[in-house]
This record gives sequence, C-alpha cells and structure tokens, in this order.
Amino acid sequence: MATGALLALAGCDYLGLQPVSQIEARKEAEGRAIGGACRQAGRALEDCYTFNPHMSKAAIFNGWREMNDYMLQNKLTEVRPEVAPVLPAGRARADFNAPAGTAGMSAPGEPAKPPARTTLYSTP
Repeated sequence: MATGALLALAGCDYLGLQPVSQIEARKEAEGRAIGGACRQAGRALEDCYTFNPHMSKAAIFNGWREMNDYMLQNKLTEVRPEVAPVLPAGRARADFNAPAGTAGMSAPGEPAKPPARTTLYSTP
C-alpha cells in the first residue's frame, strides 16, 4: 500500500502536477538556455523569437544578453550552425531571392515547385 502511494506521488512530476513556481522557473531556465544558444550561434534576437514562439521573450532576451556579455568578456567567436533551423508549423519564411509577389509561382504549363529554402546566414 505504501509502495503504491510513493509510486503515485513520484509520477506527479511526469503528469505536470508541479507547483506553478517550479513550472515557471523551468520555463525561465529553458528560455535563457535558448537565448544563450541563439547568441552563441550568431542568430539575431528576432530570429530566436520566431523559431521559439512558445517561449518567453524576456527569458530569451536575458539568456541572449548574458551569453553576449560572456562572449565579449572572454573574446569568444560565434559558432555558426551547420543545419538551417526549422520554423514552427504555421509560420513561413519569405523567399528573399524571388521578385516581390512571385514566390512559389511557376510559368504557365510548368508544374508548381515549392519555393527554395533560403537562409540569411552565410558560412565563413
């Protein structure tokens, strides 16, 4: 009986039955980690916000700023990502290579092609 009660209580963390303060602290820490990772990768804050719409912008900014200060203090350079980020569902990135209003369009008689993936980041 006691073993069953202990197992049930141990599962509370997995069910999301933590105190609100603990949940908020975890989200704050995750947001700061995401912001720090974005700064280390050389991403702009706006990109970081776009790629992580579910996270607190304040937490992302705090992490980005802390990593920026750390990198400046220790004279560290950015580590460029080798994989292009994937946008969350329902969000689209503008095709900056196509003329205005023609993204995703094809000539008459040609099958429509999806727009090419572009990235704003260049590799060194």
